[in-house]
Amino acid sequence: MVILKRLYPEKLFFAALGSSEHLTEERKAATFKQITVMDTVRFRLQIFLVLLLVLMLAGTAGFMKIEGLSLTDAVYFSVVTVATVGYGDIAPKTEAGKILALILIITGVGTFLGVVANSTDMLLNRREKALRREKLNMVIGVFFSEVGTDLLRFFSSCDTSAEALRKDLVVTNEWTDREFSSKGSRLNQHGYTIDSRLADLNKLRGFLQEKKELVLRLFENPFLLEHQSFTELLRAVLHLKEELLHRESLDDLPPEDYKHLSGDIRRVYVLLVHEWLDYMKYLKKNYPYLFSLAIRTNPFDKNASVVLK
Repeated sequence: MVILKRLYPEKLFFAALGSSEHLTEERKAATFKQITVMDTVRFRLQIFLVLLLVLMLAGTAGFMKIEGLSLTDAVYFSVVTVATVGYGDIAPKTEAGKILALILIITGVGTFLGVVANSTDMLLNRREKALRREKLNMVIGVFFSEVGTDLLRFFSSCDTSAEALRKDLVVTNEWTDREFSSKGSRLNQHGYTIDSRLADLNKLRGFLQEKKELVLRLFENPFLLEHQSFTELLRAVLHLKEELLHRESLDDLPPEDYKHLSGDIRRVYVLLVHEWLDYMKYLKKNYPYLFSLAIRTNPFDKNASVVLK
């Protein structure tokens, strides 16, 4: 266990949580649970709103027929009865009217409070979700600052069809949300033709080994439950690192092994490009100064330069 901890701390991390497949199911279950909670609150609110509307319609129609009130007075009396305001300016005069008012008070108060409670719960859930998303974007920012951007440069250098990708991903300040969406759709059509023989696999192994602690710390962040695709990206990065570390030599590998490593690199590359584009869109909308630096360090722009000219 001590050797495992020193050489492969990520294995110890996964061992503590179970297999990687089990961890995936746990994260999916947690994400599904959060979505289910929100859907449950929304469903309850819809039920209470329907019940409240039915009670208001029934009360209005009843008071108009039983008490002989006008439409305006009937609606007004139904509202003040359900809300338990009771100004006293209008009161039922018949026995049937009093019984109807009692029914509205007993059933309406609980329904009205249900609408208020579930509306408040939904607003709080949305606010909490927005805060979690903001913190997750901070985590994603750390990843691209320390690991992701360098990996994109490395992977694009062994993508034989990268020229088309570079033309599409030269992001500028003029890009709109529609432009980002359009480029995202075009990414799904890109071939991502990786040839691992063009890559400096020893350099890649050293880089991933150097950054493994950071990736593991990101993996432990609970906010990843909000972003399944980014979780899968980190998992793919760790898997690629393990594939490279388990080979004593990365020189003169058999053709089939180069093909296998090309597939592992491609998996990371595809996830990484999509996450990068989403992150660029987020920076443009929320942090213009960070977006400016991201443009000047764009791994797909051969003319990008940090120095302003």
